[in-house]
Amino acid sequence: MSATADLPYYLAFARVKGIGAVRVRKLKAHFGSLQAAWSANEFDLAAAGLDLRAIAALTQGRRTISPLEEVERLAKAGAQAITWDDPAYPRLLREVPDPPPVLFVKGALDEADQWAVSIVGTRRATVYGREVTEMLAGELARNGITIVSGLARGIDAYAHQAALKANGRTIAVLGCGVDVIYPPEHRKLAQQIIEQGALVSDYPLSTPPDAANFPPRNRIISGLSLGVVIVEADEQSGALITAEFAADQGRDVFAVPGNIFNRTSRGTNRLIQKGAHIVLDTQSILEELNLNLVAEQREVQTAAPDSDLERAILKSLSHEPTQVNELVRALDLPTAEVTAALALMELKGLVRQASGTSYVLAREATTLYQTG
Repeated sequence: MSATADLPYYLAFARVKGIGAVRVRKLKAHFGSLQAAWSANEFDLAAAGLDLRAIAALTQGRRTISPLEEVERLAKAGAQAITWDDPAYPRLLREVPDPPPVLFVKGALDEADQWAVSIVGTRRATVYGREVTEMLAGELARNGITIVSGLARGIDAYAHQAALKANGRTIAVLGCGVDVIYPPEHRKLAQQIIEQGALVSDYPLSTPPDAANFPPRNRIISGLSLGVVIVEADEQSGALITAEFAADQGRDVFAVPGNIFNRTSRGTNRLIQKGAHIVLDTQSILEELNLNLVAEQREVQTAAPDSDLERAILKSLSHEPTQVNELVRALDLPTAEVTAALALMELKGLVRQASGTSYVLAREATTLYQTG
């Protein structure tokens, strides 16, 4: 079944409480399509792995939810939905454990968003926090990096605004439907984000901004990003939840140091104490994430297709350093040919020079390696 044919059922299942990514995956695997799963009887749903509570929720949902009406509602809201079956589903988010089956989007996601960094922090930002956020978000955006945040008051809003001011892309991940702007005073900001990026949520349209929605949405903020920067956060801040998700997803966590007497610096200072990368300037983020050459990477990715040599090098590399001379022996090719290919692949973001003459597989190459 095509992605388009199953779309109404992705939207319908998104409205059934208690059926998330794990259960949707089970249903697709068992029935072959969500359309078939939507009309399945209770016996077959149990055979697919749903428990009694989930079956009851689905049975109840089918009485009030019309899959085709969900598609119409989406169109009326000026939004779109991107599902697991869609090639446009964000690559970075697809890599994390149990990504949301469907993303609701206002605006547009772009290939450029594979180079993204999230910046989050307290709603009660200090002058210092605002200045640091505006500097980091602005400079990252001017370097071609998409800024991801949560549209909240304080650090989040400053990050979005700085990216927009730098004419960069920015994505806001919401804890409500993309047709429900929260906080309401950020309506104008949200519209600007739609024009230069996207509003994104895994919550269906019209979902209100309940407090319980915001911690789970943070997994999408980190999932859409190569790394997460925490600017200011108390020890109980929701921004620290984003940092936890980032660590679990294998993403780099950065923290801005602050005054030890200031509550809004307690969380970030503690993160640094526990091993987060300390942020002293924008360059430290770019270097750690291998983002210094984003413009060149985009140009080369467009101009030069993969070659047999590149694929052979990818298969020979791992996330542990490999010496060039080892590659030369393994591939039985001249040193000059291998080093030239490595230089081009580094521009593409496929490999990274670890130290001296050794290279490692870059994060960006993981999907290509697995599928190529």
